[in-house]
Amino acid sequence: MNPNTPAQHSKQSLLPTREHAPFPTLLRHVQAGGALPAKAGELVVQGEDLAVWIAGQTAGWDKLTPAQHYLLESLGVDPDATGREVRPARRSQDELWERNMTAARQFHAREGHLWVPRQHREDLDGELLGLGSFISNARRRADKLSPERREALTALGMRW
Repeated sequence: MNPNTPAQHSKQSLLPTREHAPFPTLLRHVQAGGALPAKAGELVVQGEDLAVWIAGQTAGWDKLTPAQHYLLESLGVDPDATGREVRPARRSQDELWERNMTAARQFHAREGHLWVPRQHREDLDGELLGLGSFISNARRRADKLSPERREALTALGMRW
C-alpha cells in the first residue's frame, strides 16, 4: 500500500497546520447537508470566514499535496472555480464597535460585571471576539472615545 494515499492518513494529519484548521469545521458543515459558502461573510464559524479560507486554498492549489487536493475535492471544492471572493467583507468602525458592545453586554449579563481578562474571547454567534482586548483598548483610549461610547461602557460598569 502506498502511504501517501488519502486512505492511509487521518484527515487531521493531512491538514495539520493552522492554515488548514477550518477543514474539520467545513467537513462537518458539508456532512450535515450544508452547501459550500459562495461569498465572504456567508459562513463564519469561530471567527473563520470559510469562503475566504476556501478561496485561499484554491489560490494556492499548486502548493497543496495530492492528499490535500483529494480532501478538498471530496468536499466539493473546485480549484478551477472562478469568481470566488477572496477578501473578507469589511466592517465599518461603527459596526465593529457595535459587535464588541454586543459581546460586552452578553458578558455583563452572564457575569454581572465587566472585569474582563485581557486574553478573554467572547463567543458571539459562533464568532470569537477579543473582548478582553477591546475593553483594555477602550480603557487606554478613554480620552479619545465619544461621550456616547464612554456612557455605554460606563453603564455596563466599566472600570476606567
